[in-house]
Amino acid sequence: MPVKVPSSFPAAAALQRENISLTDAPSEFLSATKTVRLLVLNLMPLKIDTEINLLRVLSYSPLSIEIDWIVPQGHISKNTSAEHIEKFYKHFPNVKSSHYDGMIITGAPIEHLPFEEVDYWSELTEIFDWIPTHVTSTLYLCWGAVAGLYYYYGVPKSMLRQKCFGVFPHEVLDPTHKLFRGFDSIFYVPQSRHCEVRREDVEQVRDLTILSASHESGLHAIEARNGAQFFVMGHSEYAPDTLDAEYRRDLSRNLPIAIPCHYYRDDNPDNPPTVRWRAHGNLFFTNWLHAFVCNPNLAVE
Repeated sequence: MPVKVPSSFPAAAALQRENISLTDAPSEFLSATKTVRLLVLNLMPLKIDTEINLLRVLSYSPLSIEIDWIVPQGHISKNTSAEHIEKFYKHFPNVKSSHYDGMIITGAPIEHLPFEEVDYWSELTEIFDWIPTHVTSTLYLCWGAVAGLYYYYGVPKSMLRQKCFGVFPHEVLDPTHKLFRGFDSIFYVPQSRHCEVRREDVEQVRDLTILSASHESGLHAIEARNGAQFFVMGHSEYAPDTLDAEYRRDLSRNLPIAIPCHYYRDDNPDNPPTVRWRAHGNLFFTNWLHAFVCNPNLAVE
């Protein structure tokens, strides 16, 4: 079944050019089965790109999906028009009385800031407190994962000496886990971050289970509350050219940036990227939707 989005949503036209099905039909015409309700807190600066990337990976599931998009109420986006935000986004007070089958909290390029200095930290912690009683399963991605681990479990953020940037091989530590059903023993994930959570810090928390990791880029997926929470370092939803755009943007600004690892063919930025993460990325999101978001045994508190 296609994901339901407004026909005027900019992501719709972009994804239709890739032969990805979306619809604006009323829910009752989509499927006789239950429609999955998702909430996405989009903290990324390029919100339309993030919408496209997330809708792409979510659309591979046969489920009927509806999505509400929210942004922090007190934060003004510098890279997405106010008209787009006003037309397609809500604020937390508009949705806090609702219940959702799943939620995604994106990353944000604010790793250099202490959490308490983020201008929407107070609102974010209110959302964090709300999630356990209103959402069945939540994906916390990249900075969203670091922030969630810090708030819920006291896991500290550790800054890296050099940006973790590229497409890295990762290993599934528990091949029987439903989130990694159908995965190869080694899979690739794009990374683009200046911080991490360290294994020794996570292993001190009894309620956290490490599911996957990389010898080069560190921890990847961490589970809590039997699948109600997944903290994920990396961006399996990234498009083929996302890291290239970040690399050339930083070059144009004369910022210190290394060539993304294992990304360009022959590690030469004059060559196109070698795309090796998308099949596993699609499977990752599909597994999450089917095994956890739609799990009747995984009830909210």
